[in-house]
Amino acid sequence: VQLQASGGGLVQPGESLRLSCAASGSIFSINAMGWYRQAPGKQRELVAIITSGGITNYADSVKGRFTISRDNAKNTVYLQMNSLKREDTAVYYCIADVQYSSGSSYLRYWGQGTQVTVSS
Repeated sequence: VQLQASGGGLVQPGESLRLSCAASGSIFSINAMGWYRQAPGKQRELVAIITSGGITNYADSVKGRFTISRDNAKNTVYLQMNSLKREDTAVYYCIADVQYSSGSSYLRYWGQGTQVTVSS
């Protein structure tokens, strides 16, 4: 299973970015998909997560500004980031909890990370 993330970049405070992450490979089903981030000198933290049924959870720091969504047919998760702040600067990693066959356990896979820099 591979996760390919895209959409990072350099933006000014107040601007928007949309991250995408597509899962491919031996996939029977995917439960949760989501995004973590890690800023320099800080621990990796959960940003947002969404279940296969559409239940979402967000870090308090991004509530009201970020929206997570997914396209189950494309095994893809998105993160719409609005009103970006300097403190959102980090490497963003996507995750997917993947079942590769019926009855197998779900395993968490990580994407390679995409840099988001918010700076004027």
